[in-house]
Amino acid sequence: MAILGKQAERIYGLMRLVAGALLACHGAQKFFGSFGGHPVTGNTLLTIAAAIELVGGGLIALGLFTVPAAFVASGEMAVAYFKQHAPASFWPIVNKGELAVLLCFVFLYIAAHGPGALSLDSTVRRRRP
Repeated sequence: MAILGKQAERIYGLMRLVAGALLACHGAQKFFGSFGGHPVTGNTLLTIAAAIELVGGGLIALGLFTVPAAFVASGEMAVAYFKQHAPASFWPIVNKGELAVLLCFVFLYIAAHGPGALSLDSTVRRRRP
């Protein structure tokens, strides 16, 4: 195993936290205009995307309801890519959709892997008799 092999679960938890927090920041941009964004008004699809990003990203970061939140977030990133980026070009590097593609697969991996040891899901599971 690699040098960091013993820390794999902690690193996975850190990746889950960072990816979820980044997604939540995108939701905050759309909802509140935070982080240099502009609030979305009058666009139902973007409002739904903002809710998925803000709530789903927060849940993923905390590791709470991780699998369903990550699965929905993965789908939302796929829709974002094909709706916003793909019409401009097939290649993500050209259409500026790299982040959407990357997050789509990161969240799909999180949904498949589960919350990991450093999560509220694992804490709740341990407390149950």
